[in-house]
Amino acid sequence: MLNIGWFSTGRGEGSRGLLRFVQDRIERNLLDARIGFVFSNRAPREAEGSDEFFRLVNTYGIPLTTCSSAEFRRRSSGDGSGGRSGGRSRIPWAELRPGYDRLVLDALADYRPDICVLAGYMLITGGEMCRRYSMLNLHPALPDGPIGTWQEVIWTLIRERASRTGAMTHLATEEVDRGPVVSYCTAPITGPDFNPAWQDLDGRDLDTVRAARGEDFPLFQQIRQAEYRREPYLLFETLRAVAEGRVVVGEGQALDAAGQPLAATNPPGICLDAEIDRGMATDGVG
Repeated sequence: MLNIGWFSTGRGEGSRGLLRFVQDRIERNLLDARIGFVFSNRAPREAEGSDEFFRLVNTYGIPLTTCSSAEFRRRSSGDGSGGRSGGRSRIPWAELRPGYDRLVLDALADYRPDICVLAGYMLITGGEMCRRYSMLNLHPALPDGPIGTWQEVIWTLIRERASRTGAMTHLATEEVDRGPVVSYCTAPITGPDFNPAWQDLDGRDLDTVRAARGEDFPLFQQIRQAEYRREPYLLFETLRAVAEGRVVVGEGQALDAAGQPLAATNPPGICLDAEIDRGMATDGVG
């Protein structure tokens, strides 16, 4: 049985949805695994969204550990101003991160996860934590695609007139969004369903459109949905591949069943399009 550790800030519905998607399938015996703990960098009563997430965790009976990164920053600043002085952080978070990560590792010392999932975890994990755990991060782009937030990814795809998008999972390292790729899925963003939205951009300056319409721009929304609805399936199918031994992770590497690095494939990682398409069809997701 695969023992999973789950890291999430738990800010909104996306974080709850990912946990619900995987845990419900575990309970339906579709994945030979258990979520051994959930960790959040927010404390109870710190924010409404994370409190809703904590209630969901408790509903499933999963052990919950919290350690407020905001409170850690306040204490570390020593000025009672929430770590801010004159509108600027007195101590950069990059300098505070190792101390915070060690506090988290101490709090989780009794757990022995086979793999950890970063699902809506809004902190960059430092080197010590990445070395302690094999941490699976979900990134809303293809292995050779843009880095950055999902918003930045979509605007880059539009600017480059890309023909497809997708998502990938990779092992978290100190190099943001560029750790060893484990898996990916693809989604077309051209064709009859997309052509009207692309044509709406013809002859227009993208920066002007972005300033005026922002994320309400129809093409932006269509690309987001094409990728977003595949994310939970990608995460679930990746965990199933690990549980079944089709993928082996450890010591900063992702290997196939024969022990060959997935980084050696082109593109790197295993493509889970077929499994995801079957899952979406079963669930009636178009």
